[in-house]
Amino acid sequence: MKKFNIRKVLDGLSAVSSPSPSSQPGAKENELIPETLQSEHFQLCKTVRHGFPYQPSSMAFDPVQKILAIGTQSGALRLFGRPGVECYCQHESGAAVIQLQFLINEGALVSALSDDSIHLWNLRQKRPAVLHSLKFSKERITFCHLPFQSKWLYIGTERGNIHLVNVESFTLSGYTIMWNKAIELSSKAHPGPVVHISDNPMDEGKLVIGYESGIVVMWDLKSKRADYRYTYDEAIHSVAWHHEGKQFICSHSDGTLTIWNIKCPAKPAQTITPHGKQPKDGKKPEPCKPILKVEYKTTRAGDPFMIFSGGLSYDTVGRRPCLTVMHGKSTAVLEMDYSIVDFLTLCETPYPNDFQEPYAIVVLLEKDLVVIDLAQNGYPIFENPYPMMIHESPVTCCEYLADCPVDLIPALYSVGSRQKRQGYSKKEWPISGGNWGQGTQSYPEIIITGHADGSVKFWDASAIMLQVLYKLKTAKVFEKARCKEEKPSTEIVDEDPFAIQLMSWCPESRMLCVAGVSAHVIIYRFSKQEITTEVVQLLEVRLQYELNDLESPEGGGDQTPAPPTPGTSPSPQTAAPQTHTSTSSNSSDGIRDNIPCLKVRSSPLKQSAGYQVELVVQLVWVSGEPPQQISSLAINSCYGLVVFGNSNGLAVVDYLQKTVLLNLGTLDLYGCNDPYQRQLRSPRKSRQPSGGLCDISEGSATSEDHCKSPTSVLLSVCPPRGSIPLDNRDNSFSRSRSSSVTSIDKEAREAVTSFHFCETYNRKADGGLTPSLWVGTSLGTVLAISLSMPPAGEQRLLQPVIVSPCGTLVRLKGSILRMAFLDSTGSLLPSAFEPWYEPNAPANGEERDKVRKRRPVSVSPSASQELNETQYAVVCSEKQAKVISLPSQTCVFKHNITETSFVLRADVVQMNAGICLACFCANGHIMTLSLPGLRPLLDVNYLPLTDMRIARTFCFTNLGQALYLTSPTEIQRITYIQEVCENLQEMLGELFTPVETPEAPNRGFFKGLFGGGAQSLDREDLFGESGAGKAPRSLAQHIPGPGGIEGMKGAASGIVGDLARARIALDERGQKLSEVEERTAAMMASADSFTKHAHEMMLKCKDKKWYQF
Repeated sequence: MKKFNIRKVLDGLSAVSSPSPSSQPGAKENELIPETLQSEHFQLCKTVRHGFPYQPSSMAFDPVQKILAIGTQSGALRLFGRPGVECYCQHESGAAVIQLQFLINEGALVSALSDDSIHLWNLRQKRPAVLHSLKFSKERITFCHLPFQSKWLYIGTERGNIHLVNVESFTLSGYTIMWNKAIELSSKAHPGPVVHISDNPMDEGKLVIGYESGIVVMWDLKSKRADYRYTYDEAIHSVAWHHEGKQFICSHSDGTLTIWNIKCPAKPAQTITPHGKQPKDGKKPEPCKPILKVEYKTTRAGDPFMIFSGGLSYDTVGRRPCLTVMHGKSTAVLEMDYSIVDFLTLCETPYPNDFQEPYAIVVLLEKDLVVIDLAQNGYPIFENPYPMMIHESPVTCCEYLADCPVDLIPALYSVGSRQKRQGYSKKEWPISGGNWGQGTQSYPEIIITGHADGSVKFWDASAIMLQVLYKLKTAKVFEKARCKEEKPSTEIVDEDPFAIQLMSWCPESRMLCVAGVSAHVIIYRFSKQEITTEVVQLLEVRLQYELNDLESPEGGGDQTPAPPTPGTSPSPQTAAPQTHTSTSSNSSDGIRDNIPCLKVRSSPLKQSAGYQVELVVQLVWVSGEPPQQISSLAINSCYGLVVFGNSNGLAVVDYLQKTVLLNLGTLDLYGCNDPYQRQLRSPRKSRQPSGGLCDISEGSATSEDHCKSPTSVLLSVCPPRGSIPLDNRDNSFSRSRSSSVTSIDKEAREAVTSFHFCETYNRKADGGLTPSLWVGTSLGTVLAISLSMPPAGEQRLLQPVIVSPCGTLVRLKGSILRMAFLDSTGSLLPSAFEPWYEPNAPANGEERDKVRKRRPVSVSPSASQELNETQYAVVCSEKQAKVISLPSQTCVFKHNITETSFVLRADVVQMNAGICLACFCANGHIMTLSLPGLRPLLDVNYLPLTDMRIARTFCFTNLGQALYLTSPTEIQRITYIQEVCENLQEMLGELFTPVETPEAPNRGFFKGLFGGGAQSLDREDLFGESGAGKAPRSLAQHIPGPGGIEGMKGAASGIVGDLARARIALDERGQKLSEVEERTAAMMASADSFTKHAHEMMLKCKDKKWYQF
């Protein structure tokens, strides 16, 4: 029978009746602490999105502005200029972007979506907005074409018809090209959807229309009839013109290219199967895979370029996707790592009727963006300056640090610059449009991402940009299996055994600790010098509790539960940890015991400058049961300690002396004061010092102690640092093959979910501050462990650290997520740290002397505070937050954060005006609470939890910044501070910059005289309402966009941009006026000269007779 606790009932009633922060009896002492943060200091908004566009579907390039646009299957739009100039937009419908068309050098973009809508985006403002939309209701859009310097957009449909849209007013023209008028009247078969539209480069009045079935029509816009029809047996995928307008080329579904002379529709002038085997008997080559797109680009000095994707032979099984470049007699096949979505050839001129002079190819792949240099031999690629390889291996966890030490980014950059690949093109990145923002945000920011392949990447995230600094490969520490057959049977995951699950980093000392999915912990130290480690230091920890004894206990049939004492194995085991070599053993019946999941490499390890392995700690199998994945991790450089925990217990490791200080089950932390009623499933014959968790029945704890959220059980939703298996959609590490958590029926395990190192009061009677480790569990309990540290210096390496549990301090609803400490004035107390030093300094150098003399830097209040002065502990769980006064251990403030949901991430963050507690809930709410008063300051319903990826990667940091992985390839950064939101407009880069359009190609004297140049067309007379009438209203619906005319005038572009554009416009106008004046003067001089010569000729010939000429 459960005990009835009236206090818990009263606490629950008070929590329901008063959701606001409840003040406890000890709150009077807190009234003297002023709270500077108010609600008006907070505002939530997105800042910038980094990474590769997820599931790209289309691409476009403005050759004058040099801006690249990429559309995705989810309706997102990403725009890229010079490195550091990026922009993200989203179509409201979320439909896939099927095509993009720039209004070249106009600062506008047209997007066509799969829901048969087209949208006009204004790019003249820092945050692009939709000016107009047009939704087709009766026909499906398949292709769009906007001629250079034209305001009439051609829309091809699935029915084979072509409609025209005025991009200025976004209204339909009454001019329509119907499919039945375009094809032969005698043909009864439908030609299929429109797959291509383009006008003749030399005659704007001639339009080429490509139909899927293989029919190409040359349409005369003025006479409204077809001049020529070109028919081929295979389906058409794309069409490209020669710049002279006399030939065009088609790509087909059988891997062939057909070149047509416009005046010879009977048969192709040339048929090419680039990758087909040519039979000797002159028969048709074997069919190949479809050529999905072809481009035909000419040069003045040499042969034209023919570039296409696809077309490989069907017998090339397993060959990667290819892009083929044919130039003269040479053919280069460029293999790609992923499927090709689209490609564009970048040319020197935007005019289609001039020599194109191609210089690069932009290839949009399924998961990458590649730019190829056409001007150099071998076609090298450009080094991509955008942060597009975040997903090189799936991201499994993130950490974010704002206002980090100023020397940290240069140090990481210096070691990371040595890792760069060679062989890139020497030319500058060709996508170079836009201008950087004028932001005043100057503090350094670092993002760390952990990946499924065991790599850790450090990114410079300062000033809303992102640049990779350094990459660490943790898998180098372990032996790798060459094939699946060689994989050790001890691995607990099917894929990605080296995946990073948790990270703990001390930026001041540059110490890094990572925990992997295979229950391993690696401690790294930063060095600027390269070393070779002969033997990797290894500790093996036995942190497990058996579920059932195979033998009956001593004492016959006595099944009374024994008192909870540490115990893991019926066989005796010494308390000394395993070091250097493994004592792995399998019993005679094949049960795995004392075996780690991964094998540490035995050969010497060459470690380059950067992060170098200090120590590896591995949990081992115990009596056939695999180790549980690690759920919490922390490192402290001042104490030289690393602590980690899981659903069984925790272990404290001294990484300086390479020893295990404490290896204890969660239950044993309570001692004899266990607040929960627990029953052992079977007694133990013997108890050993390296303890684990005793089994507890699900119904033993009271309802308040059991958190109803998924985070109360390990491996369901993430504890504070994301210790969960990843969802399969991320293609990352999977659930373990054999997990003792899943094998227990209705087992309530108390996992260790959070840690915090501090100098504080562990007991009410403490007279002074002592080094401590606070431990939070999944059942809402906070416990303390006292740390007795030896003197600093050489004694620290000789004398042991004494570790002693102090019992329970406080209990909350739900799993403990975060702990922090405030001094008596309400200021945040960071943990003590040790400054960084060069660990590989010469034995007799000055640096080595500094190492001997170094002292840890304590930022605790022990030096400034008087004895017995109050501290405040801030504890946040999934459900509530409490502020505890120390050493009295009285709760001075309590706030119930959520009743219906649960907190996924909580952080105590430092702002310019004070500190606050920031929380992200599973229902999508982002909240901030004042400290120490726990007053609600911000509560915004921002992002409902739709994917475990968000829960795993969401993190807050100082100065009002936060981030999460919004897709498997993209990081979304947000701010929740008013000051940043107000200054964001100035911080963002400008996409559109005033650039003069290049001059049109010179027609030449003879072409102008005989009409051989480009023929223009008055489209307004032909397509306007006066010439073509109005289109049916039922065909499409016009929707005004939120951008409007005001947006077009560019409030977001800023006063500086407006003035610059006005100045440039005036300069251009003045220059043009001066040119006109010069031309007028030249013409007048020429006229005077002509008059003078004519007069002289008249005088000379005046008296001559007609026969004298």
